[in-house]
Amino acid sequence: MFKKIMHILDGRAKKITDEETVLQPLPHSDFRFANPFILLHHITPEQIEPGSVRRIHPHPHRGFSPVTLMLRGEGFHRDNHGGEGILSAGDVQWMFAGSGLLHSEGPTDNLLKKGGDYELIQLWINSPAHLKWEAPFYQLAKKTDQPIVPTASGASIRLVAGDYEGLQGPLQAQTPITILGGELYAGKQLQLTARPGHWTLLYLISGQLQINGENILPHQLIVFEKENDELLIRSCVDSHFLYLSGEPIDEPVAAGGNFVMNTSEELKQAEADYKAGKFGTLSF
Repeated sequence: MFKKIMHILDGRAKKITDEETVLQPLPHSDFRFANPFILLHHITPEQIEPGSVRRIHPHPHRGFSPVTLMLRGEGFHRDNHGGEGILSAGDVQWMFAGSGLLHSEGPTDNLLKKGGDYELIQLWINSPAHLKWEAPFYQLAKKTDQPIVPTASGASIRLVAGDYEGLQGPLQAQTPITILGGELYAGKQLQLTARPGHWTLLYLISGQLQINGENILPHQLIVFEKENDELLIRSCVDSHFLYLSGEPIDEPVAAGGNFVMNTSEELKQAEADYKAGKFGTLSF
């Protein structure tokens, strides 16, 4: 049975630094979380001018995993628990912040120097309460590490994390999650499967899709019902999308600033620990 659409959420502009504005369809005023999926930020395609100076300075996280999917250009990451990576188009990194760390991110020095295209998506994936205080870790999956999911002609699907159709993605999650990056060419259709009872979302990066008779436009996030197990999508033009499915974490969520915890008291403690220097240090 095909899943019904619960919400169609438009990505809205949100300023995250003095220099950087992203599109944010999640959380949304109409729908807050699909826990474990807490946040989706899309830096839409932009041209970085040669000689630019742009990077998000070292900042703290605790209690969840920022996951970055590089769509164009080159991205840089460094944290104070030994994680470091350079992402090219198609690469994905998973940084579990755990009990707390500092990290710096943004375009690479090479891209800032020479200029070029830049686009990415960052997800915030929650951790259950009993894992939030585990030690941080870092994973990087190159595009070539991501298995290709067999499909009919007219589609290209890569498995980033979790299991799907007997395949296993290279990035390891703490709870059952599936992340797929997909392209569907004009006039084609694709059937995807989802586990009943799991949250299932689809974000349209570019193009135009039709799902359940609804026209889906770029930068819209579709939240499906938990019941049933199939999605049928049709592409009106060449389209690029992100598919997410995850077992619900049925716990309270307290998300604020750079932290995702279970209570407001834990949020206040995280901020106090950061100000007290308990997250350590990191050079820019």
